Amino acid sequence: MFQDMTKQLNDSMAPFRELVNIQTKMLEELTRQQMECTKACLEATMQQTNELQKCKTPNDLIELQQAYAKELETTLKSANEQNLKALTTAQQAIQQLTQNSLEAFTAKK
Repeated sequence: MFQDMTKQLNDSMAPFRELVNIQTKMLEELTRQQMECTKACLEATMQQTNELQKCKTPNDLIELQQAYAKELETTLKSANEQNLKALTTAQQAIQQLTQNSLEAFTAKK
């Protein structure tokens, strides 16, 4: 009897555990992406700082700043797209989990 209750409890908690797993994977992916984005921004800043020393005219400085801004824009757009992809993937997984749980619940009635 105790084993039946334990099995029933474990079965009823399975969707919740799956939800936690989905959220954990999403947060891990978002964290990894943010770390990559931060690293890319820092590297671009370091490179730009090194290149500043080579500027001889105001036009050189303007071109350097434009290239730096373009690189940061590209990096941030890419990070945004990756973040949205991770969130969308998690949302779809949660919707599927919810649908499966509702179907299992209504099938028992």
